Amino acid sequence: MSLPLMAQGEFALVRQHLTTALERSPWPYRTPCGEHDLYALMADAAAQQADLAALRKYVLLAEQSAQRCDHKLYQAIAHRAWGVAHRLLEEFGESEMRLKQALTLFEEIGTRWQAGRTDYELGELARARQDHLAAREHYRRSLAAFEELRAAPDAARTRWMLATLT
Repeated sequence: MSLPLMAQGEFALVRQHLTTALERSPWPYRTPCGEHDLYALMADAAAQQADLAALRKYVLLAEQSAQRCDHKLYQAIAHRAWGVAHRLLEEFGESEMRLKQALTLFEEIGTRWQAGRTDYELGELARARQDHLAAREHYRRSLAAFEELRAAPDAARTRWMLATLT
């Protein structure tokens, strides 16, 4: 059984296009928030790809610009990206704290898909900790959100993860 990947070719180009956008400065419409949209997208793409080097480059920038703008969605995305980075570094306590902060914010602002993605990451964290019961619970919550939203690629990936749990 192989892991289903979402739009491999297109998704692989996301960071390339965002990097190009960041390199094109100065921006014609500078705001006090700067490139907060791009930093959030770069950190999010790095988290989805589990790219620790890119996370190290963008997550702090994403978090700082989200805080400066008081942008709750981007703050939550930064928390989730930090959570992934900490999981990759096997700093499980810090990972759990950041992922739970992200989940709380996503639920407060009613972003069901983002909450589902964060539950998925909590499942990944539980799996890394060898806590298959908790992993299964988070994956199930994630799957319920994805199925409700008809987010087929995310649902397929989550079903695959559930099927591979021992």
